[in-house]
Amino acid sequence: MAALALGDPAFAQTDTAPAAQGQDDTGGDIVVTGFRSSLASALDAKRKDIRITDGISAEDIGKFPAQNITEAIQRIAGVQMSNINGRGSTISIRGLGAQYARTTINGQTFASADFKDGFRYDIIQTDLASAIQVVKSPTADMDTGGLSGTVNIDTVKPLAYKGPRFIVGVKGYNSEYRGKEVTPKVSGAYIDSFAGGTLGVMANVSYQKLKDRGDYVFIKNWYNAGVIDPDVRVPGNFRYRRIDRDTEQLMASGAIQWKPSDNFEALLQGEYSRDHTRYTTRQYVFGRWDSSAVTVNGKANGIANNISISNFNVDNNTQPELRNLKTQAYTGTINWQPGDTWKVHAVAHYTKGDAALYEWASIDEVKFAQGGTLDISNPNNIKWTTQSLTDGSVWNNANRTWFAFVDGATHIQTAKDKAAQVDVTKDLGWHGLQSLVLGAKFHHESFATNAYRHDRDGDVTDPVKYPEFNYIPNLGTTGQLVTNFLDGAMSIPHAFLSTNADVWQSLLASKGITVPDVPDWPSTYRVDRYVPAVYAMANVDTTVGGMTLRGNLGVRYEHTHQNVTASLTDGTGSDAALLGQQHIIQDYGNVLPSASFALDLTPKLVARFAAAKVLVRPLLNSQTQMADTISTGISQQKRAFTSVAAGESRLKPLTANQLDISLEFYHGRGNSISVAGFYKAVKNGTFTQFYCPTSYNGVALNGVTTDCQSADLKSDYSFSRVLNDNRTINIKGVEFAASENFDGILPIKGFGATGNITLVDTDASALGTGFNLRDLSKFTANITPYWENEMFSVRFSVNHRSSYKQDAASSFFVNGGEIHTVRARTQMDLALGFTPNKWLSFTGGIINLNNTHEDAYQTTADTFQMASRTGRTFYLSATTKF
Repeated sequence: MAALALGDPAFAQTDTAPAAQGQDDTGGDIVVTGFRSSLASALDAKRKDIRITDGISAEDIGKFPAQNITEAIQRIAGVQMSNINGRGSTISIRGLGAQYARTTINGQTFASADFKDGFRYDIIQTDLASAIQVVKSPTADMDTGGLSGTVNIDTVKPLAYKGPRFIVGVKGYNSEYRGKEVTPKVSGAYIDSFAGGTLGVMANVSYQKLKDRGDYVFIKNWYNAGVIDPDVRVPGNFRYRRIDRDTEQLMASGAIQWKPSDNFEALLQGEYSRDHTRYTTRQYVFGRWDSSAVTVNGKANGIANNISISNFNVDNNTQPELRNLKTQAYTGTINWQPGDTWKVHAVAHYTKGDAALYEWASIDEVKFAQGGTLDISNPNNIKWTTQSLTDGSVWNNANRTWFAFVDGATHIQTAKDKAAQVDVTKDLGWHGLQSLVLGAKFHHESFATNAYRHDRDGDVTDPVKYPEFNYIPNLGTTGQLVTNFLDGAMSIPHAFLSTNADVWQSLLASKGITVPDVPDWPSTYRVDRYVPAVYAMANVDTTVGGMTLRGNLGVRYEHTHQNVTASLTDGTGSDAALLGQQHIIQDYGNVLPSASFALDLTPKLVARFAAAKVLVRPLLNSQTQMADTISTGISQQKRAFTSVAAGESRLKPLTANQLDISLEFYHGRGNSISVAGFYKAVKNGTFTQFYCPTSYNGVALNGVTTDCQSADLKSDYSFSRVLNDNRTINIKGVEFAASENFDGILPIKGFGATGNITLVDTDASALGTGFNLRDLSKFTANITPYWENEMFSVRFSVNHRSSYKQDAASSFFVNGGEIHTVRARTQMDLALGFTPNKWLSFTGGIINLNNTHEDAYQTTADTFQMASRTGRTFYLSATTKF
């Protein structure tokens, strides 16, 4: 079962690899006693499956150095992980973005209202899973939505468990950059069977706190060539950004399994996840400096790499955010054999995700009259010289140029999915045709968001209207001192005074100044999708030339009825009044054929072939914008700005034709070598296009997408729209994987290694001009050497990904219309285990042992755009079972 106490050895579990309908998935128990046996069980599941799959078992998750499932799953061939503050958050498969990987729990949707760009795995604790499988070639009975693949997380079935009834564990984490504070985790599980082994129950609950921190320096705005210098682009500002994250998570799961006879089984499973996280972002924005204040001292690679600025404004911005997430899911399953050749599989499922998101920022802006010098000629050691960042006297009324006592938004969001499914299988055993399956499924998915704004920007020239100008606390006495910024790296000031948003806003309230939540109607909407589906499959088990051929042929038809409820308003901004609602209706149907075959060339050699058409509907999440919105206001640099964004309610679904082949060699339990190739032809992929017209509402514009301004350069503009790309984009790649123990060649037993390499290529166009694979690393590699015996275990993991490009849709650190490239990165992790007896075990480890970090460049690898530091994470756990 799952490592219910983080890092305990798994004990025993049933082979949890999902089988195509009509295949028996209740095989004999696999005893798991160590990491090597865990690898063997995962390979056994892969070998039995007729699809192109890869997976990890509970022992992988439990003993691998991982805070969450994301950091464990990244070892699967073709899987890449993306970080938030150094903690694994989302994944991509075979180069496609996180939004194109479908994730299910026990084969069904696990809803959350805050998955901005793909499933957020960091809300899932490792205790939940007994096995994880990545299905890269779908069958007709699987839900659509996984362009790159479907990640299925299986939870424990009580009657499959053969270990102790009680498991209790404690664990401590320490994030290096958050000081010496250790955050706890406690977990417990109870599993038992009754009534002669026909009734099983399981309950599991875990609670943990996590703290981490990320430090970033970056350039977000650039002046294009010709504005300041005729030949090169010039940095438009320089920014510090520190993010402290405090997380409190509660997760529980349970199951009741009743199997009174061999031909009937009923299973009820439930999962609950609650994640309360507070982000505290402290940011210094140096600039945006006036073009007339800049002197270019040096230039190379198309950019000015050394500049002097005579004077500029500085924004001191502290923004707390609360993200309260809650998800619940319930699945009821019945497996019934009414006769020797008939099987019925029925599922009812309900899941709901709730998100309450709050943000409030306090911003103080003063003039740094002494200016500064920025030298980015060495991207590994940028230099920033300016006046003191810890002198509170600079932040005074006479020097203040702008302020905001509170700016922010509130989003209350709900995602739901209700589903019912019935499959009927008829066993035939006729000329290699093993069985026929007919099935139907209906599900209704919805996403609703209610948006609000609370903004109070002050005008320093109007203290009557904004009396808080005289109430702003003295930064020298109330400011928060940030030290060791960026871990002391680079030649920049490493300490600064930050505004204290909590103090500011409590003072605001004490003076009788309130900033109410005002409905943001353009950002309030609801999406409903009603999706009935029918499918038919034929399962094949025959011989060809004396070789066993297993396979599945199927076709699925889905009809989608989509209703987007958007707002009609009397204005263009977030303060516009609601006039009514509009309903944008779409209906479309799709025929999705699939085929998967496995040919046993020899007892050790398996060849696979799979082909399918896959479908991905436009995303439903908190980043989706359904209504056309136009907002106007005054920027922090006291410049008028206008933002125009087109809605996404009329986007078409993405489709792709894909082919997969693989050759796998299994030799000895847990040993294998495999190579796989894949190809996808994608159509209607979506992309965000930033643009700048020559005029808008009678105002002449400069037409520069990355720096859209009025022709007189006094006002800022932003134009964006999400579009379908009707071209066919080709994606191709190859994967290599191996798992070997070295007992046959080394005198000391227990050594082994597992690893994989993935290469991906595409003919997609540049970001922002068509569908593209954001966050695509064309080369990824993972290797984990290990040693273990009955008492001790050591594992060292190396994960490498090559450079990848990002735009504003996938990274805060990139301005609209810009692109940066994140440099190649290699992370090393270490895990140690000690099991003195069968009742007690200890684990410890270090995540990011080599203290690697994510940096980005602007034009070439010799230029700077962003540097980050997140540090190492240490953990220690103890587990007992009885």
